[in-house]
Amino acid sequence: MKMKYALMLFTASTIALGACKKSSTQPTPTPTPVTPVTPTNATRQQLTLDSIFLYAKEIYYWNDKLPTYEVFNPRQYTTGSSDVANYNAALLNVAKYSNPYEWTTGATSPKFSYIFDKTNKNPTAVINPVSSVDLEGNGNDLGIRFGLYGSTNDYVIYVTAVYQNSPAEKLGFVRGDVVKKINGVSYGTNYNAEVTPLNNALNGTSIVLEGFKSDGVTPYNLTVTKAVFKSNPIYKTRVITAGAKKIGYLAYARFSNADNSNAALESAFASFATSGVTDLVIDLRYNGGGYVSTAENLINLIAPSTVSGVMFSEYFNATMQAGNARILANQPLLDGAGKIRYGSNGAMLTYANVNYSVAGNTTSFAKKGTLGSVQNIVFIVSGSTASASELVINSLKPHMNVKLVGRTSYGKPIGFFPVTLENKYDVYFSLFETKNSAGQGGYYSGMVPDFDLPEVPSGTVMYDFGNVNDNYLKQAIAVLAPGATVTNERSVQSTKVSAVNSVSSSNMINAEFADKEFKGMVENRFKLKN
Repeated sequence: MKMKYALMLFTASTIALGACKKSSTQPTPTPTPVTPVTPTNATRQQLTLDSIFLYAKEIYYWNDKLPTYEVFNPRQYTTGSSDVANYNAALLNVAKYSNPYEWTTGATSPKFSYIFDKTNKNPTAVINPVSSVDLEGNGNDLGIRFGLYGSTNDYVIYVTAVYQNSPAEKLGFVRGDVVKKINGVSYGTNYNAEVTPLNNALNGTSIVLEGFKSDGVTPYNLTVTKAVFKSNPIYKTRVITAGAKKIGYLAYARFSNADNSNAALESAFASFATSGVTDLVIDLRYNGGGYVSTAENLINLIAPSTVSGVMFSEYFNATMQAGNARILANQPLLDGAGKIRYGSNGAMLTYANVNYSVAGNTTSFAKKGTLGSVQNIVFIVSGSTASASELVINSLKPHMNVKLVGRTSYGKPIGFFPVTLENKYDVYFSLFETKNSAGQGGYYSGMVPDFDLPEVPSGTVMYDFGNVNDNYLKQAIAVLAPGATVTNERSVQSTKVSAVNSVSSSNMINAEFADKEFKGMVENRFKLKN
């Protein structure tokens, strides 16, 4: 931060330093009060720590629970191994005041808020530390999402997803392939001892994977080298004929930006309409969210043509709704290309110019596409299904017959937009909560499925997206077409369960190992104040 910018933040802080009412029902941390420090003697790190608290004091969704600057003392968080470690410590302690919403006793990171170092953005980073694709469709990794199933002493490493156009896809990897060895080392018998070398191996630039293809018989030994690639967010689409029903199936990876997602989604739904689809299965089992604008587009593609009125509303805190978050004047309002926006008078626009009222942040249905008569829809969900994915489900519940198959979702009815500090760190504070047209929201503990079942039952194997033998898709078809037989399979697979790839337990061990995708609901649609 330049010193001028830092002094602007301290001017804004006079608004934020008043004591706030704390929750009478939830425990909150009680740091020891300290004497305020003098801004003129501050380091850059101290100023950024101040900023994290001062922004939170005005824009954080639970800002009414935060104490004064003196009590919080942001500059005490200076003992970490790096700047970002210290900033994360400050953000964690902000989140503690939301208890129990995005922090519970013992948690080492907030459930929703986080800080992103923009130097790690794909494809800028030489090696992305997680196997994921960003919200612009940029990948910089192997292109494999791994999952560990079984028990800590007997587990199978599955390829749970392969990103389109990635190095792994070009080598022929598919969901359901089994990894037995990495760089010649066997894994699968002692997770607690193997997890660290396993992670280290997978973070390499070029690794050798050995195992068996999803048929459980065909071996492979392939070297995969991380590379930059552009990826489509759709894993698979297909139309399944089950009795008199034609079921459109879509497996969707992330709510990436309009350029990356919308054309692909619209093409898929146009194909569904041409094929006479009567029902839908939307597979969001690994979809952690993304842009609200893309979620809105998908909802309009799914919704029956008869639906109108409110889709969902966003609720900011009272300070934001009243237009009193003056500290946001330090954040330039950018357009979709990342350029600064200017008003009709030529003045630079900032986030302080945005309308944060409920009325100004209510979205209505505007039907898109020609698939207009579907009334029944099943969503496949898991603990990795979050934010924008949950927004789609919640928004459609009052208007369609919605069923969920899988495991309880992540539970993130909270969205945000980034606050940039030091021109390097994007801080994603929890900023608003979404509710549907019936005023329903608050699913902080996740959405409980109507049909709760394991992804890979004991003694079975993992199937590719869209395979009717997949445990979740099989149940979804049974919901939409009870007792019907799938008639358009070339052959309903009977992949034999062999010793090389069947799981002895239906459990996923350490879901966080596999679940490194972005989780969030990013707002990029802003209405200005009148």
